Amino acid sequence: MSTSEKGVFLNNSWYVAASEHEIGRTPFARKVLNRPVVLYRCEDGTPVALEDRCCHRQLPLSMGEVAGDDLICGYHGLRYNSSGLCIGVPGQSAPPPGARVRSYPLLERFGWIFIWMGDPERADERLLPNWWWAAHPEWKRSDMHLIDVACNYQLINDNLLDVTHLSFVHKGSIGNAAIVDFAAEIEREDRMVRMTRWIMGRPPPPMYKAAGRFAGNVDRAQIVEFVPPCFTVNYAICKEAGSGLNDDDGRIRIDHMSLSAPTPETPSTSHYFFTFVRGYGLDDPALDHIFEDGFLDVFREDVAVLEAQQRNYDLDVEQVNIAVDAAPMAARRLVGELITAEAISAGTAASNPSTFPVRTPTESA
Repeated sequence: MSTSEKGVFLNNSWYVAASEHEIGRTPFARKVLNRPVVLYRCEDGTPVALEDRCCHRQLPLSMGEVAGDDLICGYHGLRYNSSGLCIGVPGQSAPPPGARVRSYPLLERFGWIFIWMGDPERADERLLPNWWWAAHPEWKRSDMHLIDVACNYQLINDNLLDVTHLSFVHKGSIGNAAIVDFAAEIEREDRMVRMTRWIMGRPPPPMYKAAGRFAGNVDRAQIVEFVPPCFTVNYAICKEAGSGLNDDDGRIRIDHMSLSAPTPETPSTSHYFFTFVRGYGLDDPALDHIFEDGFLDVFREDVAVLEAQQRNYDLDVEQVNIAVDAAPMAARRLVGELITAEAISAGTAASNPSTFPVRTPTESA
């Protein structure tokens, strides 16, 4: 099992801490990378994230209250400003020297609040995924969803990059037998893994048949882009067979993405944030139902599989790879390389964090 499964995470990175609607004027507790965080909004709406503990006797600050732009501990009334500095102690003229808790950089984008858990001086907005579709008028975004999943976040990354499981786990909705008959093209860039699969002249899966109102075979593409440590876009295009997927002729019947961001809570639990966007039929309520309710059911099917996997991973047993694991393994290597580089830079190098699994057959190379 990799080091990341055992509790080593990439710290100098953005993670989704919450959906924008979750955070208001009441302290909100969430664990990220095995660390408790409290979030709230200032009077002008600016989100704040602090360590969820009072530096006096460690009561979670999420059990306190917001006053103005400050957070007041619910135990002895210590008052913290939005940078984590204690600025008042009842009954004292001044707080003790060094009385403060850590604050975390935040960015609010695409309907989510992103948190930087590492060195605040290295927080770089350019490392956010560019998910502009989620805030563009020519694309329709669904609700922002969250499922708490009892599994390591890298299992979710694997699941999102391995679309062949659709033929088995989701054969009643977005999958069918045609997927495994077509090879995938895998590309590795500096901070991205891309998987592309073209499925030509085959029947559409049940949900796509309903959404596109197809009467016959279709040509379709599955494009998955992964940005470390946990951001994945699954892009689906579907047209009538023979019409050419790259031709902008108005005959695209499916033009849809799922945007997924599983945030590690602990080594064996994750906050699975996701939403759906589509670039066609924006005013069609039937498509709203298909892509909202239908895809929610798909994600719930995945959760059942992921949690069952984690229960066996907890046994720390060996496993093998097969050919379809190329994209997930490329993503794991990329995350592992970043974790190792970060550990070396900090002088706390982990031992081979990308060693997962331990036994690999030649056909999956």
